Amino acid sequence: MVDEPTDEDLVRQAQQGNREAFLALYDRYLHRVFNRVKSRVPVQDAEDVTQEVFIALVRSLGSFAHRSRFSTWLYTIVNRQIADFYRKRARTGAARSVPLEAADPAPQGAGEAHERIDERVQIQQALQRLPEHYQEVILMRFADGLTFEEIAEQRQQSFEAAKSLYRRALEAIRDQIGARV
Repeated sequence: MVDEPTDEDLVRQAQQGNREAFLALYDRYLHRVFNRVKSRVPVQDAEDVTQEVFIALVRSLGSFAHRSRFSTWLYTIVNRQIADFYRKRARTGAARSVPLEAADPAPQGAGEAHERIDERVQIQQALQRLPEHYQEVILMRFADGLTFEEIAEQRQQSFEAAKSLYRRALEAIRDQIGARV
């Protein structure tokens, strides 16, 4: 049985020009990055922003100094690209409208579709108002699909501390939107 290389091993190899190592990192993180981006930007823009994240990753991979975990560094790039997306959008005044049927592909009545979109917007806005550590734990759980054990390991916390942080983060969202999440 061969152990999978760690992120840090793959980064070192990619920094030395190993294309396969970079592709392994890409495959490992594409879904997580896309889910994080999709949770913060309009769905119709998520693919473009995700592409920008990986372009920025390629450009700056040589500067990764291994002082933090690769995932932490990558999520910093994700956050920067999301911020850039909103800065560009504010400068151009671009507020694209999307037909409701494109926003939620599930067949529903118009009233249900509006309600789901409103709820999603409300939750996204509440999430953005949370402290960074609350945002992070919620994104790790929902966008990255991590278990509490994995969250605890990545945050270098106990299992109970990770669960407690998650519960407090959800409670903070509930307090903001006044609903059950």
